[in-house]
Amino acid sequence: MDTPQPADAAGTNRVLLSIAAVLATLLYTIDTTIANVALPHMQGSLQATQDQIAWVLTSYIVVSAISTPLSGWLGTRYGLRRVLTVSVAGFTVASMLCGQADSLGEIVVFRGLQGAFGAALVPLSQVVLLEAFPKEAHGRATGLWGMGVMVGPIIGPTLGGYLTDTLSWRWAFYINVPVGIVAYLGILLALPKVRNRAGRRFDLTGFVLLSLAIGLFQLWLDRGQTLDWFDSTEIATEALLSGLFFYMFVVHTWTRRHTFVDPSLLRDRNFVVAIGVMFAVGLAVISPSVLLPNFLQQLQGYTPTQAGELMAVRGVTAVFGMLMAGRLVGKVSPRLLIGLGIGLTGVSLWIMAHFSLDTPWQWVVWSGAIQGLGVPLAFVPLSVVAYATLRNEQRAEASALLTLMRNIGSSAGISMVVAVLARSTQMNQSYLTGHFTPFDTSRWQMLGGLPGTNESTAAFMAEIVRQAMAIGYSNSFFLLTAVTVIALPMVLVLKKTPAAKPTP
Repeated sequence: MDTPQPADAAGTNRVLLSIAAVLATLLYTIDTTIANVALPHMQGSLQATQDQIAWVLTSYIVVSAISTPLSGWLGTRYGLRRVLTVSVAGFTVASMLCGQADSLGEIVVFRGLQGAFGAALVPLSQVVLLEAFPKEAHGRATGLWGMGVMVGPIIGPTLGGYLTDTLSWRWAFYINVPVGIVAYLGILLALPKVRNRAGRRFDLTGFVLLSLAIGLFQLWLDRGQTLDWFDSTEIATEALLSGLFFYMFVVHTWTRRHTFVDPSLLRDRNFVVAIGVMFAVGLAVISPSVLLPNFLQQLQGYTPTQAGELMAVRGVTAVFGMLMAGRLVGKVSPRLLIGLGIGLTGVSLWIMAHFSLDTPWQWVVWSGAIQGLGVPLAFVPLSVVAYATLRNEQRAEASALLTLMRNIGSSAGISMVVAVLARSTQMNQSYLTGHFTPFDTSRWQMLGGLPGTNESTAAFMAEIVRQAMAIGYSNSFFLLTAVTVIALPMVLVLKKTPAAKPTP
């Protein structure tokens, strides 16, 4: 049981605990994107090929995905304080080792350690806040925690680019050290000790089957575009085995008494719907963060700093949206808030789908602002509703599953839009080129030259590629818009939950 605390200390501890929990969440979420912009510098420094350096991202994603379901069982069995402090300390040390790495093998291993230790940070930080705050304040607590979840991936590329340009790629990892120290001390001081809970026995078979299914799934998602998807024997094998292991895991879960995942969670309607909607939220939120910087820099000529500034408004409105959503939860119907949030997200993606080479910067800002406001309105009440009908001892495992589905949605979304962009660009480039032949002199004259002259041919091909890529980006955003439309009816399936009564 929790160590008794004086009443006057509870508020202070909650403030300190909230800061520590948000910082712990930021440690993990920023690192999902901060290394992306540093990859070219790391490639040159470590003398790696483009395919080899991609393992810096792949190792983090795969190991993190495998470890996320385990974090729920660990938190229930050994206590949130112990697991969180070990996770923060391990992640901080792994970050320092990443910054000191002198070879590709070293940094891949250390990034894997980051993923292993960091997997528990996001789900258990949320559970800590839910247990520290009374039920009527869960909306505000989730809003605070959600700022770390949503803002981290947004500021990651901007922060990583700045540190890489001004210092070196190693500082994209060193920046975690002071943040990790503060988060560690905050959790240590503010989170009370608890006795070990009995919990369910560890199901090794279920864990191994689920780990193999998730790891192989993440692997073929991450490497699919590079290896041309199912034309590659590796990708086809990984996809087949991931499906097979997942099927075996499902059969094992529903036919055994003691299982790795509590089957009763999957009988709760609100939690199951929350998993589906959270998958769509992860898919629709992170993918634009990958597409927009490249669109602004490659096709509209903005510098990395300018692109980051245009996207920064999304982070500002996301913070405002989190605070607003936290206060509205409990006062406004969760289904109404979630529907409004998904609707605003769809509107922002629809605007992005109409971006062209001549789109003014104001539309980029407006679309980002709408999305930054919409996502929290869906995310915060969805996170609250997901736990409203669950027992307290189920929260750690439930949070781990929700985090896992959001991360898988993000990975699937990124892989999907990158594939659509590449294939759509290729198809449209071929289509547009087919309208020009050496005999279409009028069209060549419009370009200021005739075929065979190097400058005019180069200018022609460059413009064709730009136009084809613009269409590819548009198609990718249209696809993400469709995801939000599909997710919207799922909100109607959510059950109404009893409102929490304020404590006297």
